[in-house]
Amino acid sequence: MNFSRKQRVTVLGSTGSVGVSTLDVISRHPERFEVFALSAATKVDELLAQCAQFSPKFAVMASAPHAAVLAEKLKQNGLKTVVLMGDDALETIASHEEADSVMAAIVGAAGLGPCLAAARAGKRLLLANKEALVVGGELFMRTVREGGATLLPIDSEHSAIFQSLPEDPSTWARRIDKIILTASGGPFRTRAPETLSAVTPEQACAHPNWVMGRKISVDSATMMNKALEVIEARHLFGVSPEQIEVVIHPQSVVHSMVQFTDASVIAQLGTPDMKVPIAVGLAWPERIESGAARLDFRQMGSLTFESPDAALFPGLDLAWHALRAAPGTTAVLNAANEVAVEAFLNRRLRFDCIHAVNMETLERVAPSKPASLADLLAIDASARAAANAAALRFAA
Repeated sequence: MNFSRKQRVTVLGSTGSVGVSTLDVISRHPERFEVFALSAATKVDELLAQCAQFSPKFAVMASAPHAAVLAEKLKQNGLKTVVLMGDDALETIASHEEADSVMAAIVGAAGLGPCLAAARAGKRLLLANKEALVVGGELFMRTVREGGATLLPIDSEHSAIFQSLPEDPSTWARRIDKIILTASGGPFRTRAPETLSAVTPEQACAHPNWVMGRKISVDSATMMNKALEVIEARHLFGVSPEQIEVVIHPQSVVHSMVQFTDASVIAQLGTPDMKVPIAVGLAWPERIESGAARLDFRQMGSLTFESPDAALFPGLDLAWHALRAAPGTTAVLNAANEVAVEAFLNRRLRFDCIHAVNMETLERVAPSKPASLADLLAIDASARAAANAAALRFAA
């Protein structure tokens, strides 16, 4: 996409790790990008500092009290950013006619509404919120098509696949044999499964390669992040579940691969730094400086690959189970996992019981086919209620 003026960017979830990295890349190219709007949940001071640096037209906070505090602090500092509040405001800045691109970096199902709004408005949508696809599925992809939006994946694995494929999506179906998602294995790759009951939130959040938020760090430790990425890849690239494979790659240098029908494999490599896929999304089909370190192949050492251990990562197979089940099942899985991870981080659930909560919720909730955002939110609510009940039964 060629812009005759600066590209105006809305960053949803600007105080999280992906949002901060996005603003870092933007700051390196003031001649190409300007910040149109920012959003945060509760981090008032962080959002205030971002407003002071980037002068967005709008800033959105999740609640009225936080919005009021931010508005007062902006006024005290002589800043003219307009403060908005709540879910409707997120959809407003995601679909605003003055915004060109939307970085969707809100974690969890809360990001689905603004993602759909951006898709309906035909935005250049940089998707770091995997739940939009995991929960939204075909409904989300149909909205993208009907709205004429440009969808660019920001997860490092899906960006790697996207970069490895031809630019014309109409050729993908006849060329792709298999998509191979790589996974670091997280902090417990070599740990004995029977010791996982003693894992603490601090240990689970200590990822060996990536700097990430707490929820996604736990998902990496259970490999539920990879299960969600399998679901995401199925929708993004139009392949069957059977055409997606996961391999453990502890070095996190090969970010994912595509095997083509002629048996050749194309992979994308790079340092484990989210600024790389963010720069790809912002500038595609061009390339710009990301600020990430370069690979030095002479210093790299060996690159290794191995199969995931089903006893260590039982949640991984739930991706294929959910994709083969009734429409809406992936939304149930996502909601259950969010509840279970939150309970673990709050020390109300053992680490090894996250999978048990997810399994029980899938067994208890039979979704009807979702036809709207309201249907998806209803499925999400039912699944959360069942997951909360399950978490109580498995309470630490």
